[in-house]
Amino acid sequence: MKTIYLASGNAHKLNELQTALDLAGLSVRVCGPNEAGGMPEVEETGSTFEANSLLKAYGLREVGPLDAWYLADDSGIEIDALDGRPGVISARYAGLECDDEANNDKVLREMDGIPEDERNCRFRCVLALVGDRVEKTFSGACEGILLRERKGAGGFGYDPLFQPLESQSTFAEISLDEKAKISHRARALTKLISWLKQQDV
Repeated sequence: MKTIYLASGNAHKLNELQTALDLAGLSVRVCGPNEAGGMPEVEETGSTFEANSLLKAYGLREVGPLDAWYLADDSGIEIDALDGRPGVISARYAGLECDDEANNDKVLREMDGIPEDERNCRFRCVLALVGDRVEKTFSGACEGILLRERKGAGGFGYDPLFQPLESQSTFAEISLDEKAKISHRARALTKLISWLKQQDV
């Protein structure tokens, strides 16, 4: 059985990945970073989601067993009217010590006055898988529009402002099950699973 160490201490992400791999019939065991020796501090200096996800995956591989695979993700929102910002700095768009509310406030200020037909945006996620002679990235995106005000109490980050094209509700209003079907992360995960199936794991 192949082992994948996930460069995240988020229990939800661990369970999500293990469940998805199990449902796909793959013989893969998912472990958290603590089982590899602990997630080291990784400075996300990359200018793309691909670069940052690879930095995190290789960072964890440095402390874990060499015969395993390591998976990391990086994600954020790209707003066309802002030339793709916040992008890779989505989590810290309003500053290093900012929170979700501050990030949303900054985006709303910058998008003030932008007409409805110019509020296109997308959530993008890149999964990076590295190991012995393995370096692969899998990208997923969910297109939508940026609303003028927050809607919904669920989700996190920019979810209350993001309405996917497939729904009349924001990511903060739809159920977790529905979000799991159309999210950027789900689409990247589908590509990863497709690749894993080709590797006879």
